[in-house]
Amino acid sequence: MLTIPITRTLIVAGALASRDYQDVHHDTEAAQQKGSPEIFMNILTTNGLVGRYLTDHFGPRCTLRKVAIRLGAPNYPGDTMVLSGTVTEVTDGTAVVRVVGANGLGHHVTGTVTVGLPEGTA
Repeated sequence: MLTIPITRTLIVAGALASRDYQDVHHDTEAAQQKGSPEIFMNILTTNGLVGRYLTDHFGPRCTLRKVAIRLGAPNYPGDTMVLSGTVTEVTDGTAVVRVVGANGLGHHVTGTVTVGLPEGTA
């Protein structure tokens, strides 16, 4: 399990780092004009956090071979996202992991990630 405090800084920095300049990721007033109560995390930041969760678990020598995620409830500042996963398959040096990231509103991210395992891990 990986617990991530959702801060304004994380949301804005993640958007900037992934070159996502959509105003809903850094401008509260613009986000509200578009129907959101607050700025919210972009999918690229979420994707990076899913990758961090898996490399923290399997080690820095693992490779993310396929990431298939879907967003649900937004990550707003002041909330916390908890990432968890279940290994559903291990074959030929790869693991398939079902990943869920939940926040106070529900599931922020769900999906499946195929991870290449370092030799001698499986």
